[in-house]
Amino acid sequence: MNALIQHHHFILHKPYGFLSQLINNQNKRKNKRLLGELYDFPEGTMAIGRLDENSEGLLFLTTNGKVSESIRSAKVEKEYYAQVDGIITEQAIKQLQEGVEIGINGTKYNTKPCKVRAVITIGDFPFADRKVRDARHGPMSWVSITLTEGKFRQVRKMTAAVGYPTLRLVRVRIGDIFLKLKSGEIEKTNSF
Repeated sequence: MNALIQHHHFILHKPYGFLSQLINNQNKRKNKRLLGELYDFPEGTMAIGRLDENSEGLLFLTTNGKVSESIRSAKVEKEYYAQVDGIITEQAIKQLQEGVEIGINGTKYNTKPCKVRAVITIGDFPFADRKVRDARHGPMSWVSITLTEGKFRQVRKMTAAVGYPTLRLVRVRIGDIFLKLKSGEIEKTNSF
């Protein structure tokens, strides 16, 4: 008779400057900050989906591969707030909503239609007070992009494709779970 395996699940506000991995297994990234510095995760813990080093926000971690696969599926929405260079136009928002062409590993890829809207106020999200540049370099604006896919640096590539490069990127929602923790905070949970 097989004993039930006890899995562990975590919700994390990944800070800017950290890689979405727990241990360093690459020679070229020796000085990078890893999630394992934030908490002593159980063996076998993996990030569900990744945020690049310069991105921040909501990240799930688990020891259960089936849960990871389910959350990474197209059934679960992921919402990002992107601070972009310039005041984003309705035309650019419409292009993003309909899908844009980006490059993935040297191949052209058309993103799936998605939900996009301009963000006037950040609301109650616990963003770290981090300046990406000062006002002398021109205006900036925020846009919400909700995807059901997750290609490599997709949001950054999408906003650049419509002429508004991303300056700061924060994942604020995965499915029905919203970002509520402060940068670097971790919460252990029974499920997602």
